[in-house]
Amino acid sequence: MTPNAAAQAARRLATLLACLLAALALLSCGDTDKERKAKQKPQEIAQPRGNTREDSFQDAKRKLERLVYHDHRTTLYCQASFDADGAVSLPPGFTAAKHKARASRIEWEHVVPAENFGRTFSEWRDGAPECQDKRGPFKGRKCAERVSKEYRLMQADMYNLYPAIGAVNAMRSNFNYAMLPGTPNTFGSCAVKIEGNKVEPPEHARGTIARSVKYMAWAYPRFEMSRQQEQLMDAWDRMHPVDQWECTRAKRIEALQSNENPMVKQKCEQAGLWQ
Repeated sequence: MTPNAAAQAARRLATLLACLLAALALLSCGDTDKERKAKQKPQEIAQPRGNTREDSFQDAKRKLERLVYHDHRTTLYCQASFDADGAVSLPPGFTAAKHKARASRIEWEHVVPAENFGRTFSEWRDGAPECQDKRGPFKGRKCAERVSKEYRLMQADMYNLYPAIGAVNAMRSNFNYAMLPGTPNTFGSCAVKIEGNKVEPPEHARGTIARSVKYMAWAYPRFEMSRQQEQLMDAWDRMHPVDQWECTRAKRIEALQSNENPMVKQKCEQAGLWQ
């Protein structure tokens, strides 16, 4: 090889090495960027949206009674009035085929039933070492309440709790919402319909229910709606707008619980009802 040829080969080799080094540097920068994003992502996911303040179901109910519903003592489904002690004045024509003893008082209904999100917790499904009493191991709601703070926070989320006639709450059980055309009212003049494991609420309650269910799915990723439920809730949300009481209720709960329900708040602000 001549000296000139050798020099050209050396220059080509140097150029090739420089390109390789540049490529490696770019790859290294890309890896660093990926690592940075990977570190950020868990932090973004971990930002809580739901209730992080109140983990006592009993305390949540007391706050709702005294600080939220004190001037609007009306049940969600049947629009029955109740007094400060929880005694219900049943609307004319109301009937209950079952749980009649529970018809005289209000109970605090989970719009998204506790069982429906509770089953996502292993303590509910399988129990836990801490869940033992004199009768032996136990699981279900009692175990989830004892062991899991996350469960307690979801259970006590006031955005998901509404006053209902006790008999209605009992018969609604953990049933999902649906449209039940042709099904007669289950409670006489109160237009709640129950058939099989489905429940159709009265028209006046559908928007409020939809925004509560959508809030729970937004606030707590472990709770997921089926595609059918999601479509129904979206439809009810569009068809039945917020009113002044729904906005007032959400504002009071935000002050007590320290997190917002954007499914309600944004609609209230747009309507000029966030006062």
